[in-house]
Amino acid sequence: MSLWFQKKLRLPPFERGFHLITREILGVLPEIAEVKTGLLHIFIQHTSASLSINENADPDVAQDLEKSFSRIAPEGHFYTHDSEGSDDMPAHVKASLLGNSLTIPITDRSLAMGTWQGIYLCEHRNNASGRNLVLTIMGT
Repeated sequence: MSLWFQKKLRLPPFERGFHLITREILGVLPEIAEVKTGLLHIFIQHTSASLSINENADPDVAQDLEKSFSRIAPEGHFYTHDSEGSDDMPAHVKASLLGNSLTIPITDRSLAMGTWQGIYLCEHRNNASGRNLVLTIMGT
């Protein structure tokens, strides 16, 4: 028998940077406990924030990721699209590089992530509002 669940999750505003949101996602998806084999698809409904899976043990990783992406796409008024602030276009570049969705296997009623992996909201704006995620579970 095939199972499908879909929920929306509204995250509160976060400061610019990489923020672990694994607990928030698991907290609204008790249905994972019903899935022996399946997939969790996570989609962010924004173009200036993104999602990533990365190390969840050392907070220095999140800081170093933010520093690295800020070097790749620095703020400034040298972008053509700058009407929404100097941090807007770099946010779009960063979001394009990281992506707007993740797909994670579900195995034996839990996410099949590695020991040191966590799900990150990558907030690329200085003063962003909350962010919306669509969470879809497919499985048996």
